[in-house]
Amino acid sequence: MCCWLGGRAQELRSLFVAMPDSVLPLLTKTNRMDCVDFLDSNMKAEVKNRFNNTSELKVLTKDYLELQLTSQSSVEMKLLPLNDSVKVVCMVHTVCGSVCDSEITFYDTQWKQLPAKNYITLPEVDRFYYLNTNDESYATVRKAADMNLMKANLSSEASTLTFIYTTPDYLSKEDREKLELYLRKEPIVYQWVEGKFQE
Repeated sequence: MCCWLGGRAQELRSLFVAMPDSVLPLLTKTNRMDCVDFLDSNMKAEVKNRFNNTSELKVLTKDYLELQLTSQSSVEMKLLPLNDSVKVVCMVHTVCGSVCDSEITFYDTQWKQLPAKNYITLPEVDRFYYLNTNDESYATVRKAADMNLMKANLSSEASTLTFIYTTPDYLSKEDREKLELYLRKEPIVYQWVEGKFQE
């Protein structure tokens, strides 16, 4: 029985229910338990959160979770191995106002926050561009893109993290079209390797 409980504790559903309210203040423990129960019953996992608005648990597997926290914010979690016995939780919290931007945090399985720098180095903004320092138009349009915004997505099936450059979304149509001439079309994908996300 103890072995079974230990195994369950390393599954994301158990960690999600046991999560301190301080990690996701909008949801109570009852909210989280109800979400899991609804999904297990093949029902839509919608609950009324602390602000009496709707939150929905959309996907829950042994190691992945997707939660629509509000109409403009979402959370993804992935349970990732550090070694044969120790795992960490990667959480991606994305807020979409006029533009989407993500924050990435890491926790141990007791929900103690860990230094993100130990597990990832975020891509430099230049990685999203075809650099052309001799082009005056390039210099002008880069100056207009004065905020560095990225949307990150975890994979439900693989241990990958994908970055999409969202800064162009807040520019005017004219500036965005100019900027796109210098942008790489492919997102940047990181793979979880030996306890760290690497490009």
